[in-house]
Amino acid sequence: MRTPLLILICIAALFTNATLSQITQTVRGTVLDHELRQPLPGASVILYTEGIQKQGVITDKDGNFQLDDVPVGRHALQINFLGYEEEYLRDLLVIAGKQLILDVEMRESLELLDEVVIVAEVEKEKPLNETATVSARMFTVEETKRYAGSFDDPARMAQAYAGVNFEADANNSLVIRGNSPRGMLWRMEGIDIPNPNHFADLGSSGGGINMLSSNMMANSDFFTGTFPAEYGDATAGVFDINLRKGNNEEREYAFQLGMLGTNVALEGPFSKNYKGSYLVNYRCSTLQMLNAFGLEVVGDAIPQYQDLSFKVWLPTNNIGNFSLFGIGGKSDIQDEWMVKNELHEDDAAYQTGIAGISHQILLSDKSYLKSVFAYTLSEQYYDQSQRDTVTNV
Repeated sequence: MRTPLLILICIAALFTNATLSQITQTVRGTVLDHELRQPLPGASVILYTEGIQKQGVITDKDGNFQLDDVPVGRHALQINFLGYEEEYLRDLLVIAGKQLILDVEMRESLELLDEVVIVAEVEKEKPLNETATVSARMFTVEETKRYAGSFDDPARMAQAYAGVNFEADANNSLVIRGNSPRGMLWRMEGIDIPNPNHFADLGSSGGGINMLSSNMMANSDFFTGTFPAEYGDATAGVFDINLRKGNNEEREYAFQLGMLGTNVALEGPFSKNYKGSYLVNYRCSTLQMLNAFGLEVVGDAIPQYQDLSFKVWLPTNNIGNFSLFGIGGKSDIQDEWMVKNELHEDDAAYQTGIAGISHQILLSDKSYLKSVFAYTLSEQYYDQSQRDTVTNV
């Protein structure tokens, strides 16, 4: 009786694999000059799967490219343009539910004739900030998902880097080269922000769960020392976070359910004739939802939190590009325990909010102006009480 069952299972598995292999998605994006943010028309974009070249395209006059019928899975992109250093993007995850949209920034290559020049190989770890020479590296959204124990959290991912350790298992505070975790600086879209973590302690730079969802992040920088002058308030480390733009061609929706949280994201264009886009992500505690539905959750202290983040991209023809961005979250956890006849109760709450607007305009072929204005707030609350259960005092 077991042999026919095994045969049916094998047939079903083969049919499932064959079906999944036929699922494809679109990969598209824009190739830009890193310094001037100008599009690069005519750049070569080649798609590799498991080291084998699959297809390639050339960017149009606006620097845009599009690769259709890309099978779901992990792929790599190689981008070349005359006079620029080659860019190679590894471990790009293509999923069935949404298009993969990329902004690729290329740096000019310098060559001297009639001389022998030794040039280091361009590595993926090279930071986006050119003023950073050492103790800095770029990290991708894929890394926040693939590192063991990262939980889609850039701070927990960074614990795998050399010279970085964690303060405690319960939070993502980082100890970098022995420095205090309170010296960590968080920056988003070019401006300093308060601690973007749930369940944070007063004055800390970490917490239990990061408010920044991986659905919102673009490639960003992480610094462990020797900071450029623009990070003057940092003494231990820097997370320089960039938010990605939403899909400006198709509306997409995403839903993710996990023990750490439940995510709902939506993105898309405002209209077919406008290149602007919106991206919104909401997340809340899964355990809190289960408790609200009357399902018993193991443990006395149930983490309650929710956060909302967004980015609205508004390009114009003559006055530059505008961007509205923000993130807000609140968290609360209550715990109680008995010590002899005394009932102890703890109530800790934290909330923070960031809302900003940025503007970037080209002044000439060799310069541009970028301005960022933001409003931030941060509040923390902690209360502890104890009561004698015998005297009720």
